[in-house]
Amino acid sequence: MSAQASDDLTIWTFDWVPEGPRGYVRDLRLRWACEEAGLSYRTGSVPFDDRGAEHHAHQPFGQVPYLTEGDLGLFESGACLLYLAEKSEALMPRDPRRRADTTSWIISALNSVEMVSVPWWFVGLSSPPENPLDGWLKARLDVLEGVLNTRDWLVGDRFTAADLIMADVLRLPWIRKIGRYPATDAYVRRICARPAFAKAHADQIAHFAAADEQRDARGDS
Repeated sequence: MSAQASDDLTIWTFDWVPEGPRGYVRDLRLRWACEEAGLSYRTGSVPFDDRGAEHHAHQPFGQVPYLTEGDLGLFESGACLLYLAEKSEALMPRDPRRRADTTSWIISALNSVEMVSVPWWFVGLSSPPENPLDGWLKARLDVLEGVLNTRDWLVGDRFTAADLIMADVLRLPWIRKIGRYPATDAYVRRICARPAFAKAHADQIAHFAAADEQRDARGDS
């Protein structure tokens, strides 16, 4: 299937975020997917400080990203990524077996890895003598290390949306602190060296930097 998107495919993110999460806000996953697939898209903004009824109508939890195209709307980065992947073979193989494997690895990145790494990080913010979730996260990373010791990609012999989402989950800097995983680290570096990631990352940073100038002009704190 050729890459295509309607002129009103829009990725929605916050108008501004503090410096800490810049480069990690999850609209980056959708920007990256569109860049990989050659899909035309726009970005839209919702207020970070005032998450009103219109925002919640698109994203019930008041988070980002969400995606709109015509009268269709999706929320949650995983759902949006699957929707975009269906538009291009660059992201989703058409062979039924590899398609199934890609879908499984996309969901595993969110349910088996990110679902562990985020609580692990949150508990660690209080600097406990020992993080009770260390073993849980290490068990997940041990599995990935074993997989990535034997292959360059999660599915078949090429990049898919599964690599995009897994690398984005694993690239968070605090995960590097839990142990030594050379195959996984090399995988993340390789995936994040792709030009489409660099473009998506730079565009997100520029988006929030422009918002800084607007806030400064208004005198916002």
